Amino acid sequence: MEFDWSAIWAALPDLLDGVKLTVFIAFVGLVGGFIVGMITGMFRAYGPTALNVLAQLYIELIRGTPIVVQVMFLYFALPLLAHIRIDALSAAIIAITVNSGAYLSEVIRGALLSISKGLTEAGLAMGLSMPRVLLKIVGPLAFRRLIPPLGNQCIVSLKDTSLFIVIGVGELTRKGQEIIAGNFRAVEIWTIVALIYLLLTGVMTITLRLVEKRMRIL
Repeated sequence: MEFDWSAIWAALPDLLDGVKLTVFIAFVGLVGGFIVGMITGMFRAYGPTALNVLAQLYIELIRGTPIVVQVMFLYFALPLLAHIRIDALSAAIIAITVNSGAYLSEVIRGALLSISKGLTEAGLAMGLSMPRVLLKIVGPLAFRRLIPPLGNQCIVSLKDTSLFIVIGVGELTRKGQEIIAGNFRAVEIWTIVALIYLLLTGVMTITLRLVEKRMRIL
């Protein structure tokens, strides 16, 4: 069997549509996940007992189940249990948000607690409120320590979008499957799909390394 380059060129427009959707889902989901992770991470680090326990239950529940099960629950089970119907794209974004938020929560908690308590006490002694101490002093320092694990989660979430093929989201992997169903060129299509994922993660890795170099950890 010869490798057919023409099959790749013919498939590129559809694959690029899949790339756009893949990047969109990952980006929106990660932004949402960072917000969720920041809130729950602060609850875990500084919150009262009730909020700390709720945050921990959320983290354990999400980290203890695969993301593919989570998205299938949102898309297939939620309409039956609560009569709430979510379209496939929304279910994919929510799944990335909830899943990445649980992992980032512990990362953010660790980054916050890694900052010396003396800096927090100094800020409070200067008359700053705790929220302002976190925003002006602890937050910027913690963010520098957060960059490497945050980058890792970005790469994981980008690749996790391929699992949404189970609910029919037209991301990159789904597009590849649809093209193969039409031209039967599995070797060529899966090869280019793999290379595109490698390119996306490579660009992301290089970008994060540049950001990390510009924000040296103190």
